[in-house]
Amino acid sequence: MAGRSLLKDHWQEQRLFLSRIIAAAIIVLLLSAVLVTRLVQLQIVDFQRFSELSQGNRFRIEPLPPNRGIVYDRNGLVIAENLPNWELVAVGEEIDDLEKTLLALEELELIDPSEHNTLRDLVRSHRGFERVKLSSLTEVQAATFAVRRHRFSGVDIQEALVRHYPFGEASAHAVGYVGSLSAADLERIDRSNYTGTSQIGKSGVERAYEDTLHGKVGYRQQVVNAQGRVLNYAASEIRAGSASDVSGVETKWPVPGDNVVLSLDMRLQLASQEAMADLRGAVVAIDPRNGDVLALVSTPSFDPNRFATGLSRADFVALNTDPDKPLYNRALAGTYPPGSTVKPFLALTALQNEAFPPDQEAYCPGHFSLPGMTHRYRDWRPQGHGNVDMHDAIVQSCDVYFYQLAIALGIDAMAVGLRQFGFGAPTGLDINGENSGIVPSREWKQKQFARREDQVWFPGETVITGIGQGYMLVTPIQLAHAGATFAARGHRFEPRLLIGTEDAVTREVRYAEPTVLAGVEDEVAEHWEIVHSAMVGVTAEPRGSARGAWQGTTYSVAGKTGTAQVINIAQGERYREEDIDERLRDHGLFVAYAPAEAPRIALGVVVENGGGGSRAAAPVARKILDAYFAAEAYVAREP
Repeated sequence: MAGRSLLKDHWQEQRLFLSRIIAAAIIVLLLSAVLVTRLVQLQIVDFQRFSELSQGNRFRIEPLPPNRGIVYDRNGLVIAENLPNWELVAVGEEIDDLEKTLLALEELELIDPSEHNTLRDLVRSHRGFERVKLSSLTEVQAATFAVRRHRFSGVDIQEALVRHYPFGEASAHAVGYVGSLSAADLERIDRSNYTGTSQIGKSGVERAYEDTLHGKVGYRQQVVNAQGRVLNYAASEIRAGSASDVSGVETKWPVPGDNVVLSLDMRLQLASQEAMADLRGAVVAIDPRNGDVLALVSTPSFDPNRFATGLSRADFVALNTDPDKPLYNRALAGTYPPGSTVKPFLALTALQNEAFPPDQEAYCPGHFSLPGMTHRYRDWRPQGHGNVDMHDAIVQSCDVYFYQLAIALGIDAMAVGLRQFGFGAPTGLDINGENSGIVPSREWKQKQFARREDQVWFPGETVITGIGQGYMLVTPIQLAHAGATFAARGHRFEPRLLIGTEDAVTREVRYAEPTVLAGVEDEVAEHWEIVHSAMVGVTAEPRGSARGAWQGTTYSVAGKTGTAQVINIAQGERYREEDIDERLRDHGLFVAYAPAEAPRIALGVVVENGGGGSRAAAPVARKILDAYFAAEAYVAREP
């Protein structure tokens, strides 16, 4: 059909167009409904939640660490305080070459070269604009850096507080020290209360009373941008007015830690430290009337300020590997055979058990053998002491007498008697690190050894326990605690360092009551007097084993010397000190209380490898007690 033209179907096109318009309108309406629904969801339903999230992006919480509490001695002297200090800090994004910068700071001795890698990783692990502490600086170091600051872009100094121990080594083992938080520390603390804090108590009072000394952390909100950078205007505006000058910004000030008052008398502590100068050992002084620890010294010691300012790894390794073990608290953890210092306590136990009458004499030819045995247990005096009763045996420290007393008493009764004075268990002192020592018995040996043949208790072991040798071990604080218990005629108090706390804001002091322990149950005054009289004779009678150290005193002392063997001497051989390595020589011990008629102080002294107690430990005790009574006399003269 040539020439035939096709006509358009306008109605069909209009219907198609209209259907498309309707479909588009429906889609637009649906999308609009979704948009409106979403807007309602965001602006109305979830408004509060997103508002808080937006504020969280705008504000950042800056922790405000609390000031650590001060530590005082019983007389108000400051033992631990917080002093202004300089810190070297770095801002990573402002440092052009971190490696070069660290090396330059090392050349100026501002940071420790051994910490190079640690500090580099520390800076890189923080966000670029955050300040990172590199080291603590002395005033000289701060001045050294200040004149060269222009050479170190991104490095600056800032003020801070550092823990300071005015008495240094003299207070180290009692007060302890603070150090950097470790992973182990984080497991035992409330982390939220340590935000912004980099140090924590590591030993001594600093660790035991960490919760008291630390305080409560505060915070300050800071206005930040989307990258988390603090806006400069925010800090200035906050300082210019109240805690909420900038909309929504809040500040909660930290609560400082409480101050603590210790039982220590720093004058006596210093005298004890001086008396033990160049010696290895320990001194503990206790007030028998309440258990207050007046002095606690372990030598050699260390400077706790080195830990507070940041001890390098190399320096810590040097301290930790020192053969003299300055970090080791001998006063609490050191265990030693008590030697003859145990004799007064065994004598009282024999009187309690009616096992050995005080007037019964024993003959001392200089040695002792068990019936049917050829082995000789020697007396310290080869020619012997002749006939001695209990008084003479304690005064002259006759070993043979106490060999016989031990056999008559028996090991189990000896163990019960010694435990009532606190031997064989921690005394309960309120800082960590106490060793329990050992009071041997048949039951103890059965538990200690696995093989049946090793569990048998032999009579010879009872013999040597009678002079404080064999398995028996005591700590210096146990020795002082036992002496204090005897001085108080059997009344026992738990040794303590903390005697009060002071509110850092109100200055209100709250004192604690002493803790009473189960004492020695012996109401026969004559028993105590017999042994007490002999202990006075040790320092006062012509044949007393410590008479030489106590001549010319204006006060009376009851005491007992002790010599503890470190190595065994074979039968037929003699102990020759000059032929033995210094660290294998005998330990010297001394237990005492004074004034003898009304005791106010009890002492336990141990001098490692110092020789006999009369030669090594008694002179140390004399110096300490002289200082104690001299201080008392000085206070009495004050108006």
